[in-house]
Amino acid sequence: MEITENTIVGQLVAADYRTADVFRQHGIDFCCKGNKPIGDVCREKKLDIAPILHELEEISAVPACTLQSFSTMPLDQLADYIVRKHHSYVREKIPVLQQYLRKVCQVHGEQHQELWQIAALFTASSAELSNHLNKEELVLFPRIREIARKQAAGEYVDDSSISAVERPISAMMEEHDHEGDRFRRIADLSNNYTPPAEACNTYRVTYALLKEFQDDLHQHIHLENNILFPRAMSTEKALTGSCRL
Repeated sequence: MEITENTIVGQLVAADYRTADVFRQHGIDFCCKGNKPIGDVCREKKLDIAPILHELEEISAVPACTLQSFSTMPLDQLADYIVRKHHSYVREKIPVLQQYLRKVCQVHGEQHQELWQIAALFTASSAELSNHLNKEELVLFPRIREIARKQAAGEYVDDSSISAVERPISAMMEEHDHEGDRFRRIADLSNNYTPPAEACNTYRVTYALLKEFQDDLHQHIHLENNILFPRAMSTEKALTGSCRL
């Protein structure tokens, strides 16, 4: 696709996830706030758009033979991929990070008070994310899989067979915004995950893991906000509309 200042950030990342690295390097949110044109975002953040467009064009020009096309993946397969890759990652890393944060707070918290704030923010995030994943897996994703099944079978959607996905999707996206805000605060407090010069190895590993967790969360939210959720709503609407013809 042609990349201009009017290109929507989230749509570009949906088409080619490699471009996420460019946005990440320039501090541009491509997941929760990914519905804005590149030009508008650059003006808001006072960034020079020319080199950013050049970087994006360079990446897009390189053939991506192994690039997974999430935009065309069946809805049920995409939901399964998110659970398998991102939900599993969150559940695996939460206790690891909590242990590291407790240790660095005990050892370095007196000299670096921000560590206690970071730990509190991550603890709150852990609880909210755990609840969030359960709601997706038990409520929203089964509905999306049913939409995918009906689409594949050429069946229609009616009120008696499936509940509308728009309301739970809206709730999930609102929770995504909260987590995005929380991790922006963690990034600010940690100087964008930059440990102080005197930091020990545990301190450095903790910040590296927090950065990795944030990056995975960004991709996770991007796949849902910009690909899975819009496609699920449009597919359900199309199948419901067909039923009323």
